[in-house]
Amino acid sequence: MYTVYAIYSEQFNKIYIGQTENIERRMFEHNNGLLSIYSKRYKPWKVVYTEEYPTRAEAMKRERQLKSQKGREFIWKIIREKYQI
Repeated sequence: MYTVYAIYSEQFNKIYIGQTENIERRMFEHNNGLLSIYSKRYKPWKVVYTEEYPTRAEAMKRERQLKSQKGREFIWKIIREKYQI
């Protein structure tokens, strides 16, 4: 299974959207500066949204949708409700 995820940096009010085969490992990598400069800069990260897909192709398609303006608005709505921003 592949997980599409959105993570949130409360300290910096930033989001990151991605997909992975192992969400626990990926969160360790995000929070320990082992990935992109963007995710290093805004740690710590918290998972705010996940969806699972049986294939990488399906997960990548959904990741692209969530990275669109409409998808980002969807994620920000979840964050506003959860953190009452």
